[in-house]
Amino acid sequence: MRRWFPAPVLSLALFAMWLLLNGSLAPGQLLLAALVGWLMPLVTAPLRPRAGPLRRPRVLARLVLVVARDVIVSALQVARGVLKARRNPPRAYFVVIPLELRDPFALAALAVITTIVPGTVWTELAPDRTTLLLHVFDLQAEEDFIRHYKARYEHPLKEIFE
Repeated sequence: MRRWFPAPVLSLALFAMWLLLNGSLAPGQLLLAALVGWLMPLVTAPLRPRAGPLRRPRVLARLVLVVARDVIVSALQVARGVLKARRNPPRAYFVVIPLELRDPFALAALAVITTIVPGTVWTELAPDRTTLLLHVFDLQAEEDFIRHYKARYEHPLKEIFE
């Protein structure tokens, strides 16, 4: 089954998306949707990466909750910083963070987390993957930020993936 349908959920999603975009349930559109839903995952199967290692699902669940909380809190802090920018401009800085992570899946997850948390932007990963350059919207104390970032995001990802 996996040989003919390597990604069944993707196939169903492509089938539905084709029909939604065309706005028709005509037999020709159903046939084309089925063809796209079957062929695209089959042709692109070699391009998809293998599934990453996943250890410690409880740590992952905790990390998801931490990130969700941080997204909300950071969004409020950034909004407050933008509204008060005339009186008290934010102290935006680039911060170099030493990394212990080496797993590519963990680094990708860290990049996603950094991207969705307002106030931080992933700007550069060193070629040897030992340091990360982040832009921080309003930095109070660099050492505290680095410690906070590593404790909240890097260490749980290290537990999960390495």
